[in-house]
Amino acid sequence: MSQDTQSEGADPGVLRDQLFEMWSRRELEALRVVSVSGFSQLREPLDGLLALLESCPGIQKGKSTTLGQFVLTEFVHWRRSSPRASLEGLTKEDRLRLQLRALGLITATQPGYMEPLLDIYELGMLDTRLLLEHIAYLQDCCAYREVALLGMKLKLQKELDMEQVCVPLILLDKLPMAESFVQGHAELQERLTLLLDSWCSPSFRLEELRRRYPRVSLSKHQADQIQPKLLCKHVFRLMEKFDIDPGLCVNSVHKRKLDSLRFLVYKRFREKTMTEENWKDHVQVTVQGSLELQVVLVELLVKFSGLRAAAKWAEFYSVPRNRLPFGVWDTMQSVASAQLDVYEESAPLQSWVPPHPHEDRYYQLPLGHHQVHVLQTFEQLQQCSDAVLQPGRVVGVDMEWRAGFGAVGAPRLALIQLAVQDRVFLIDLCSPDLRHHPQTVWLIHTLLTDKDILKLGYGMSGDLRSLVTTWPALKEESLEVKGVLDLLHIHQQLQRGWRGGGGGARPVEVSEGSTEKGLSLLVQQVIGKPLDKTEQLSNWERRPLRISQQRYAAADAYCLLDVYLTLSQNLSAFGLPDDLRTLCPPTKSVPEKKVKDRRIKPALGPGAGQSALGQVGQQDGGVSDHGDQDGGVSDHGDQDGGVSNHGKQQETMMTPQALHVVCDNMLQGLGRYLRCLGVDVVVLENTDDHRVAAELARTESRIILTSGQPYQTLRSQVAEGRCLSLDCALKARDQAVHVLRHFHVRLTPADIFSRCQACNNDEYLMVPQEVVTQMMRERGLLPHTPHTQDDWQNQAISSRRSPLEGPEFRPRCRWAPSSVLDPKTCRIRGDVLVRLEVVPPGLVPRIPEYFVCTGCGKVFWEGTHFDHVVSQFQDVLHVSDGGPSGPPDVGEGMCG
Repeated sequence: MSQDTQSEGADPGVLRDQLFEMWSRRELEALRVVSVSGFSQLREPLDGLLALLESCPGIQKGKSTTLGQFVLTEFVHWRRSSPRASLEGLTKEDRLRLQLRALGLITATQPGYMEPLLDIYELGMLDTRLLLEHIAYLQDCCAYREVALLGMKLKLQKELDMEQVCVPLILLDKLPMAESFVQGHAELQERLTLLLDSWCSPSFRLEELRRRYPRVSLSKHQADQIQPKLLCKHVFRLMEKFDIDPGLCVNSVHKRKLDSLRFLVYKRFREKTMTEENWKDHVQVTVQGSLELQVVLVELLVKFSGLRAAAKWAEFYSVPRNRLPFGVWDTMQSVASAQLDVYEESAPLQSWVPPHPHEDRYYQLPLGHHQVHVLQTFEQLQQCSDAVLQPGRVVGVDMEWRAGFGAVGAPRLALIQLAVQDRVFLIDLCSPDLRHHPQTVWLIHTLLTDKDILKLGYGMSGDLRSLVTTWPALKEESLEVKGVLDLLHIHQQLQRGWRGGGGGARPVEVSEGSTEKGLSLLVQQVIGKPLDKTEQLSNWERRPLRISQQRYAAADAYCLLDVYLTLSQNLSAFGLPDDLRTLCPPTKSVPEKKVKDRRIKPALGPGAGQSALGQVGQQDGGVSDHGDQDGGVSDHGDQDGGVSNHGKQQETMMTPQALHVVCDNMLQGLGRYLRCLGVDVVVLENTDDHRVAAELARTESRIILTSGQPYQTLRSQVAEGRCLSLDCALKARDQAVHVLRHFHVRLTPADIFSRCQACNNDEYLMVPQEVVTQMMRERGLLPHTPHTQDDWQNQAISSRRSPLEGPEFRPRCRWAPSSVLDPKTCRIRGDVLVRLEVVPPGLVPRIPEYFVCTGCGKVFWEGTHFDHVVSQFQDVLHVSDGGPSGPPDVGEGMCG
């Protein structure tokens, strides 16, 4: 520029044209230099910036960011060292003029402008009335996300109508943003939770809500999210997150209890896996105080058990005659009242010694009744402390809580079992004298932190979480658990050894009809007989404990000692190391707060794309917390009824390539997503039986991903934690995110497209443009002389990406040497034909290199699809400072 131009200040329009020209050519480094120079030459930088932004184009196809965002980012860096870029010294009128212009640029069509403009132009200092007027304008423009963000940034939550802001977000499947909007405002948190609870009412109609918000356009998927089952889960999650009184959320509580009641009836009369005593205990807790639930109970009993059983419970709860199903009242009148006693069929007083068939079938506790002590007083607890807290002791530890049928909130412990060689102590936490006694907390704290006492458990992470829920003071202390051996990790090692042909565990073949899993399966494999889990779904808060409950609780803790002793006597035969503790990661009672990873999208980095054939499938799919049971029993693991957290995956990060899964045929869209992210996925065909998934899981050591009813069958055919249930009500993308988080998968940009979506192969061949041109001509897909050779070379050279634009895409995969390709036959290893027909002829001279799957011959090339996938999975993506990169010397031996 001339000296005159510099003295007068650069023209923002001219600067804009220069920047746009370089932006179109993707000359990023030059763009940065010109930007900084141009900002310095603007006479009024703040005015000039607005002029630039007002004339910048919006989102352009094929670009992951906009010129305006780039300009803003560079301006923010520049102004740190430039005192001229400040509102100080401006008149009040000039300041207001600039602020109003900046505020007007915050719209839905210019994403990314909000935060920089709020800071540069100090928009928080504007009059609240002006800010609310702009927010109302954004609402009229249906910019609901920007409304919420602006409200949060300017701390205007209390000034805005919570429903007007949050309802459109919830309808558009953006509930997390609505939660962020009310964060830190107790009154708004309660109103949001009660709003969702009102949508769980039987009288709620989505059509009426859509009439109130006619400008909110919903997709089928978004409309499907507004249904009671999903909303109820959100309400319970928010009740816990925001500490809302469950008594306020009457609709959700009723819905959960209703689902639990139906589940209990199913377990008792269809599956027949629950004893009558346990069933009665849970039913009474579930329907207590609710006439509506009592009426439903009677109706279900008429259907599943008959009029006599229905009449018993109708009599027990004095259900009004006008609410009774047909025939129940007549049955009540024709049967004597004494015969309608709900407890008439209760089991007689139980003996400590189980019946003979039980001894032959199940593991037996090698202790008499006098050696199992139920502790309910401080004096009894002191005897336990003296016996357990001895250096060198080996203690089996287990905990029980009531199964969460219709329960609200996290489970609280009802019983702690501590087993030593000759005794088992059952600490009764339902006894007020013990639950709140400091000596009880001291005993558990001392036991868990003593490194000289070996504590044995199975899946102790769930037990420890419930322990912290029961005594929050333990969480505040952030105590470190020492001297713990979690047999879950030993069991996982045994299972791996068994699948690999080694180890000495006694495997239980699925074909034998075994349904054992978890600790019961470990006991069966090591000792020879499984545990009797009949009392697993007991109401552990019921007092007094039945003999069968005491025997079950004691056996659950004592069997840990037996398993440990058996393994220790012959470690090599079981394929285990001399020190079993090397198989277990360090355990903490309260998990350390995770440091949030930087999950950002590469600003302008190019991506790996593909032809239209490579688009990720959009089959719906989502995750169910309860294995798709109607009962909604618990959020605490994958066991039946959700009564235990045993079998949780250890929270160590793994690569996508280390995760091997088989997707049921109902989840083919999920399978394509996971392959896109580098996960090893076998997807069943529509004609495949669900049992094929179990066979693949056993023979190839895969984890089953399934949905709906098949989950119940498949989960019993594989080891615990090897089957994850999914719910087709959610998008496959959201489901894939859940799978990554569930298995603690660390996803990086280099993992994306590291596996062929078509055939699951993870080996690519890199083929330069010149070789692709030659092969396409051999196949007749390109004319032999469409251009002169110079024309082709010039096009290829001009299309090559500048190294300043970012690192080249190199997926984390296996690379085949160039020698495997025969360009004349267009075949890889003489067998796989390269599928060149998918490559558009006009694209060939513009792409410098292609990626060919050596398994199926599919051709990929670098394009915009990579940016699209990165954007979709931004919330779980780990991006290093270097960005996506491949192995060193990845180009050696490649063609070209």
